[in-house]
Amino acid sequence: MAEVEQGRKQSEEFTDESEEEDSEEEPKLKYERLSNGVTEILQKDAASCMTVHDKFLALGTHFGKVFLLDIQGNVTQKFEISSVKINQISLDESGEHVGICSEDGKVQVFGLYTREGFHENFDCPIKVVALHPQFTRSNYKQFVTGGNKLLLYERNWLNRWKMSVLHEGEGSITNIQWRANLIAWANNVGVKIYDIGTKQRITNVLRDNVSLRPDMYPCSLCWKNNSTLIVGWGTSIKICVVKERNATEMRDLPSRYVEIVSAFETEFFISGLAPLADQLVTLYFVKENSDQMDEEFRARPRLDIIQPLPETCEEISSDALTVRNFQENECRDYRLEHSEGESLFYIISPKDIVVAKERDQDDHIDWLLEKKKYEEALMAAEISFKNIKRHDVQKIGMAYINHLVEKGDYDSAARKCQKVLGKNMDLWENEVYRFKTIGQLKAISQYLPRGDLRLRPAIYEMILHEFLKTDYEGFATLIREWPGELYNNMAIVQTVSDHLKRDPTNRTLLTTLAELYTYDQRYDRALEIYLRLRHKDVYQLIHKHNLFSSIEDKIVLLMDFDKEKAVDMLLDNEDKLSTDRVVEELADRPELLHVYLHKLFKRDHHKGQKYHERQIGLYAEYDRPNLLPFLRDSTHCPLEKALEICQQRNFVEETVFLLSRMGNCRRALQMIMEELEDVDKAIEFAKEQDDAELWEDLISYSIDKPPFITGLLNNIGTHVDPILLIHRIKEGMEIPNLRDSLVKILHDYNLQILLREGCKKILVADSLSLLQKMHRTQTRGVRVDEENICESCHAAILPSDMAKPFSVMVFHCRHMFHKECLPSSGSIPGVQFCNICSAKKRRPGHGILEIKQ
Repeated sequence: MAEVEQGRKQSEEFTDESEEEDSEEEPKLKYERLSNGVTEILQKDAASCMTVHDKFLALGTHFGKVFLLDIQGNVTQKFEISSVKINQISLDESGEHVGICSEDGKVQVFGLYTREGFHENFDCPIKVVALHPQFTRSNYKQFVTGGNKLLLYERNWLNRWKMSVLHEGEGSITNIQWRANLIAWANNVGVKIYDIGTKQRITNVLRDNVSLRPDMYPCSLCWKNNSTLIVGWGTSIKICVVKERNATEMRDLPSRYVEIVSAFETEFFISGLAPLADQLVTLYFVKENSDQMDEEFRARPRLDIIQPLPETCEEISSDALTVRNFQENECRDYRLEHSEGESLFYIISPKDIVVAKERDQDDHIDWLLEKKKYEEALMAAEISFKNIKRHDVQKIGMAYINHLVEKGDYDSAARKCQKVLGKNMDLWENEVYRFKTIGQLKAISQYLPRGDLRLRPAIYEMILHEFLKTDYEGFATLIREWPGELYNNMAIVQTVSDHLKRDPTNRTLLTTLAELYTYDQRYDRALEIYLRLRHKDVYQLIHKHNLFSSIEDKIVLLMDFDKEKAVDMLLDNEDKLSTDRVVEELADRPELLHVYLHKLFKRDHHKGQKYHERQIGLYAEYDRPNLLPFLRDSTHCPLEKALEICQQRNFVEETVFLLSRMGNCRRALQMIMEELEDVDKAIEFAKEQDDAELWEDLISYSIDKPPFITGLLNNIGTHVDPILLIHRIKEGMEIPNLRDSLVKILHDYNLQILLREGCKKILVADSLSLLQKMHRTQTRGVRVDEENICESCHAAILPSDMAKPFSVMVFHCRHMFHKECLPSSGSIPGVQFCNICSAKKRRPGHGILEIKQ
């Protein structure tokens, strides 16, 4: 059982007598001793009762005095009521009227501001008094007192007090709680509830443990709301709900009844109860003979928060309280009062008053910091930054950073700096110097501000120098990631140059130096380094900063590095680097020149036409597979020069192409037959040329070569009559696969016949279909109306007076004429032709329509 000692103004005695145990479970409440005027009062007197109002406190003592206190415990008013113990103080909801009863039988009810009210002396001790909650209102001037009887006092219209007995005969009344129209009281037998509105007693809740003396272990009553009463007596707790009875069940029964929704036993004796949302705050008296406690800890009261269940309860928190003189107190000496508005709980004992309150967000953060849960504390502060009063988010963050540094988790500490330090430049610089002191500048480097918010350049330079000493790669990474404006670029360039003097071939430093030159806009220096290193970013640098004028004399270097990228770049920027300039630079490197001119030719066959003659030799030397396609596509290539080069190098295929292009097909065919000895290529060549004389030469050359004859038989069937070849074959010549070749010829012939017949059928069918369509069209009627005109005189084709006789000629071509506008018939008697269609040399339609009337 953890002992909780907290509070902002706790007395030294309260803290010294407590032994706090570390616990991972956070307390639910915090405590502080009510001091100021209370301390002086309790030094001379002892507290007997106290009542809590939202605005003030009312404290009664054993010497018959009543003190009105503010929330801090300062005395605001003092009343000398009696010379003996004050038993009960009652306040109405407004806090304007007070009821007081004492051990000598005195009862006083008066206004705090008027002093007018009720004063009465009874012949027996009055243990309790309770005012109507709305006592201020004139029609609710009611209060009850409890001694041997429960008496109700009401002021009538004559301004006199009328007394009536509500209950008697069951021993002394020890507690009364009035809520709305319901009065609950406890006597030696049990707890009763009375409805002041219907003047009916609703229920009787019997006491469980009758062996306990009611005066030593008094009943605790507490209203949770207008219909829920909490009863605590001995070690038993019951939660009673007042409900409306169904009208059909009324008969002679009260209109309300009570249902006990929860009843359970506790481990210790109950001294007080108070609601906390759906939970309960219970003040326990721990009896000395309890086996669970050691000698020193035996009689301290406990304040627990429990969650009621139907037949048991669940403990939420438990705090043992060290109040003054706790060793001398009994169960009846403790009281628990609460303020509903602020969730404040007052533990009253004869010589001490302790205030318990719910922990706020500041207290939660305090506990997290105490347990070194800095990350949770920081998160809680950020979420509730508007509600916290004693903490600052940045200070918590700094504490978290300090904690991480102490643990040696420098990377996490540096990462948190971004979030915690924000825009505070002084804090940033202090942290940087602290990381420098502990030798961890690298850890914080990647988290430094680098946007609109920046530190002094010296800070960044200090970190760069640190990296240069030990980590070239890390230095290069920072240069790439940090904007060049963060530091003095020239100073860093000089430092890198000094390091390169000791290690001139270090690629990392050279690359970084090139990037620094780029930031400083000294692109020519950066370009030299990139080319020297053959760095992939060289082309991006050229494009980005338009350095084409700087690379005119470096084209060979670029080509040596990456031919493809270099050529693409040069061709894409011909307006900045002319073809002539590139060719001039590559003149001494023909293999590179060929790559450039070849890509230029692929893009546009005409752009580099003046270099086509040079390209012939380049293709022949470095790229023969592309020579023939070049010769075919180029229209600017000198054929004689090309033929000379190809003949010198014995390029047969290229020579054949050039000879055929120059018109010397027979020589080309001869080279194919003699040098290539490829009959298929020869046949293909003859097909391309489609020359009868060429076929004759091919047959003549092949007639004494059986393999060639086989090839011809297999391929010439659609170009030359095979009979001509067969007739010229010598008798007795053995020809490979002759039978198959002849079968193929016959098969090809049959296929040609079938194709011709098929085409003929299609032609006849199409002709018939079109003829039928034309016949249907020409036999269709033609509409003639007043909108039609004569194609000769352009007058309306129909007369305005249809009664008169007229004659109209309509041709199948849909042209119309007045008969008198047509010339006489021509060479064919009785046949008339359309003048328009005859003029256009169209064949006349058959059948002429003549309309007469």
